[in-house]
Amino acid sequence: MNKYEIAVVVGSLRKDSFNRKLANAIVKFAPPEFSFKEVQISDLPLYNQDDDANQAESVKRLKNEINGAQGILFVTPEYNRSMPGVLKNAIDHASRPYGQNVWAGKPAGIVGASIGVIGTAMAQQHLRCVLAFLDVPTLSQPEAFIHAKDGLFDEAGNIGADSKQFLQNWMDRYVAWVKKHAA
Repeated sequence: MNKYEIAVVVGSLRKDSFNRKLANAIVKFAPPEFSFKEVQISDLPLYNQDDDANQAESVKRLKNEINGAQGILFVTPEYNRSMPGVLKNAIDHASRPYGQNVWAGKPAGIVGASIGVIGTAMAQQHLRCVLAFLDVPTLSQPEAFIHAKDGLFDEAGNIGADSKQFLQNWMDRYVAWVKKHAA
């Protein structure tokens, strides 16, 4: 049985982030050969091309973690109808300098939760555009725009009954996607 290490990129820095809760809950739906590790993005400096020749240790760590993973799980909120700046900053760092894009070829899935009724549809669409340019094969269906409302999580932080089957189905499709595309 193959083992799959998945790098989880949460596009929120907030301590009580819905998206961090979603990431922690949804990974429980994966089979045992899948392990998930959230990569830290909160300590990355703002991307500056002048630093490409001498990247910060936090950038090197991020690139090593992405490079060592067999897949990526993006879990992101939506800020002003797009992806959060902290997420875009992490993507930019790990794709640079030119020719050293560690995202390339890594199968990815995107989910996100928001208090808005359209979930994170626009953030995910913008993220998909960036990932397409970076040669990241991204699961397109089913889309998972999660409305963060009462009942999404139970008392223990697990996915609540109303969303459990949908998110299990999403994870099953993501697992198949990673197995199909992982090198």
